[in-house]
Amino acid sequence: MECAPSLCKGHLVYYACAQFIVRFREGNMAASLICGRFSASLRNSGARSILTTASKVLGGSSGLLGPQQQSPHLQQQQRNLSLHEYMSIGLLKEAGVCVPEGKVASSPDEAYSVAKEIGTKDLVVKAQVLAGGRGKGTFEGGLKGGVKIVYSPEEARDISSQMIGRKLYTKQTGEQGRICNQVFICERRYPRREYYFAITMERSFQGPVLIGSSQGGVNIEDVAAENPDAIVKEPIDIMDGIKMEQAVSIATKMGFPAALIDDAAANIIKLYNVFMKYDASMLEINPMVEDASGQVMCMDAKINFDSNAAYRQKKVFDMQDWTQEDARDRQAAKADLNYIGLDGSIGCLVNGAGLAMATMDIIKLHGGTPANFLDVGGGATAHQVMEAFKLITSDRKVQAILVNIFGGIMRCDIIAQGIIMAVTDLDLKIPIVVRLQGSRVDDAKALIAASPLKLLACDDLDEAARMVVKLSEIVSLAQEAHVDISFQLPL
Repeated sequence: MECAPSLCKGHLVYYACAQFIVRFREGNMAASLICGRFSASLRNSGARSILTTASKVLGGSSGLLGPQQQSPHLQQQQRNLSLHEYMSIGLLKEAGVCVPEGKVASSPDEAYSVAKEIGTKDLVVKAQVLAGGRGKGTFEGGLKGGVKIVYSPEEARDISSQMIGRKLYTKQTGEQGRICNQVFICERRYPRREYYFAITMERSFQGPVLIGSSQGGVNIEDVAAENPDAIVKEPIDIMDGIKMEQAVSIATKMGFPAALIDDAAANIIKLYNVFMKYDASMLEINPMVEDASGQVMCMDAKINFDSNAAYRQKKVFDMQDWTQEDARDRQAAKADLNYIGLDGSIGCLVNGAGLAMATMDIIKLHGGTPANFLDVGGGATAHQVMEAFKLITSDRKVQAILVNIFGGIMRCDIIAQGIIMAVTDLDLKIPIVVRLQGSRVDDAKALIAASPLKLLACDDLDEAARMVVKLSEIVSLAQEAHVDISFQLPL
């Protein structure tokens, strides 16, 4: 059966990738590094990743597809786009979901104007930073908390002046923090009860699953660990879509009063429609509330969007805030490279995620530590190789580089041209070990041999890994001793 036109192929690729990563996490050194950075990068972008939150809530791994799906090696390290809270709230409001009234402000004076326009004295000022734990964070300057209740437009202006243009440090941002360029000012509502609601994709259900709990407004991972029975699930047939009885069922299980079941179910259906319309990979509302007026509202929203759907979700992906991302991630995205920075000292340039993981593992085996995961893919150009070297060497911790290319679709001579161009233009001084095998390998070796550059060629991967680890150690020791060194190739 063919997929319905409304389903995005990107969904399928991403979840195959998730399964691929989860399977490699056990017993694979390099994969564990990638998974750690992969999960951290998603958490730091302001939304709980499917590989962490959903797997804990659902009680299993979050890979979705079975073995019949194609290998995800070109997409394995894709991140999911995350938007600021006010943007996600805006998408919900467009869909008719009940949300608090609010607007974004980019300056203290604008915050004052927005607060007056909302027209209520009880307001909430929320720092727009793509990181969780805002409420317990600290701004440079000393302000405690990225979510503040205020009681006048003047107070909204004062608090905003202590947030806008400053970094917020939370448990997820680490020491680097995240810059706050905007604040979201919204009306304060008084909830009678708080609930948790989310939609994600789950391998065991082979499609979307609704997740709910009567315990909202708290860390849902803690709820899942301490009282797993408090988490309820309702799988949805992705081909048939959500049915009213399913929405009513989960609203009832979540504990909504009988008088509000229909209202809750209506909002749940609208949320599911947003999830599908925008090719989301996760939608989380924490909390969904029954407010003092007896109305069901979504007080907060976190949405992840499938990066593979960028070609058909231009509106959403144009909202991406690159100030919240690692500068290297943006550079990699522009060059259409698959890059993840790690904490080691040996740069890796490889084609194919499987080969990249094997390369990183063998570096670890010989006592080295990979500085990055960089897959140039099967159709890289010399220019992309150049950009790849720029990315690798932008990390000051890199002491040596290992190029490990198997030329199947990728031609080795193209890689060689890119290496020569990069080393020449960037005037690289660190040692570079090059292992090329496959298509046009003899042409590649001839190009490298004819160049005046000091590129260390090696046919055996084990020998290449051992060599690059030793060279990295030499460079590191020399730097510690403040000694300049140069490498000479034998005649």
